[in-house]
Amino acid sequence: MTSSGDLTIWIAFSAGILSFFSPCVLPLIPSYITYITGLSFGQIQEAHPSAKVRMTILLHSLVFILGFSAVFISLGAIAGLASSAFQSHLREGLLWVQKIGGVLIFLFGIHLTGLFHFGILLGEKRVQIQRKPTGFVGTFLVGIAFAAGWTPCIGPILGAILAMAAGTTGGTGRGVFLLTMYSMGLGVPFLISGLLFHSFLSFFNKFRKHIRLVEIGTGLLLMVVGVMLFFDLFSMLTGFMYRYLPMTG
Repeated sequence: MTSSGDLTIWIAFSAGILSFFSPCVLPLIPSYITYITGLSFGQIQEAHPSAKVRMTILLHSLVFILGFSAVFISLGAIAGLASSAFQSHLREGLLWVQKIGGVLIFLFGIHLTGLFHFGILLGEKRVQIQRKPTGFVGTFLVGIAFAAGWTPCIGPILGAILAMAAGTTGGTGRGVFLLTMYSMGLGVPFLISGLLFHSFLSFFNKFRKHIRLVEIGTGLLLMVVGVMLFFDLFSMLTGFMYRYLPMTG
């Protein structure tokens, strides 16, 4: 795996974490956890919940994560497949895909910062399940519904990672891997929040006033990534890092 590939992996994982802290996801975590587990708010907010409650939260959270990961990873495979098609039929086409992806990521960043909103491009397309089917199958379907089209908050970040998957070499496998890392970045904090729900509520009450700042910071980061992808600077940057920050192993 190339050094530039290493950097895009960490960007994808970080993008998942940033998606978790977006204004349309973080405030709804308590509702999602109670919805998918079927537990009451009182049961999960205890400082020391029972082993049964913890196991219920753990299993349903994992299935929920698998649900939205299945959709994201499938999108990554499609983006990677598009990259492979361009590479095999028209090698120069991959360069244009990379540049177009850089422009899109930059525009996504502008949207998140609030400098300009692209309402038509990033319109809200939610898929809602009014009544959750029972059991783990129902939880998996809720995960799919979450991923099938949430809000413009998560859309630009996800779109940026898909653009990266289509704009870098590696084909389908590369797209799958990048979106797997993105899903992990989104899923790990969700899982931790469920298992440490009492601490999460305390953290959220302190953090929510800073959500807009995180959104602006995310937008600026996407703008930087877009410029880097457009000018193919990932190899140069990671080469610099490997030169001056040597890694063992």
